[in-house]
Amino acid sequence: MRNIVLGVVAAGISAALGWLARTYLWKRKLRRKQAFFGLPDNAESLLVVNRGAGGPELTVMRYDVFALLELAALIKDCNAHAQIVPHDTARQGFGERTEFCVGGPASNRRMTAHLASLLPGVRVNVDAEPGPDRGAFQVGSERYRVDVGKEEYALLARLTVGQSHETRPVFLFCGQTAITNQAATRYLARNHERLSRKHGNNSVVLLLKVVNSQAYGPDVVELVADVTRAAQTALPTPAAPRNTHRAS
Repeated sequence: MRNIVLGVVAAGISAALGWLARTYLWKRKLRRKQAFFGLPDNAESLLVVNRGAGGPELTVMRYDVFALLELAALIKDCNAHAQIVPHDTARQGFGERTEFCVGGPASNRRMTAHLASLLPGVRVNVDAEPGPDRGAFQVGSERYRVDVGKEEYALLARLTVGQSHETRPVFLFCGQTAITNQAATRYLARNHERLSRKHGNNSVVLLLKVVNSQAYGPDVVELVADVTRAAQTALPTPAAPRNTHRAS
């Protein structure tokens, strides 16, 4: 009988220790995730959405809705809350609340401001007229054109301003098409643990390539490069044209 009791006690202690260990690891993983996203328990965050091109009313493309749903799931996993805000009504600076900004500058005024302020080494061609460079990215000296449905690019960025631990990051999902916005959010959802281990809570800008989206949707994504330095380094100002004078 004593051996049975001792066996039951030992099993109970082992189970309790196992439960404590699993709880500790789960909480540590959660805290690391919360730190990366800047979302402690019950924190508030902003989901800044772009406006579709169909008119003045707030309309969001189908793939951008999917992107928002993926981000909402990440936020919920951090025990935090989200507020959806149209891009042209967002009125706050950096670092107060974590911000997730979705959509390229052609449809998202907030993204335009972020690129100008935080990523001066990035240019996005927003010309309305068709042409080979329409929608193209320039990052530093490199140019990335879009081939819709076959080869498209997106920038995924986690940016902080200042060194305070209380500063909340800004996440940018700037794609050449709506489906690449979703591809960038899905890439973050799948790889945030690896990104957290590699980059910590520092700023990082990644260039992603979405391959054959017409067949694979937002699922096949390749990491082209870490372009943090090039994206944060201002592009040189074009030289002013010289005036030429003819001798009379």
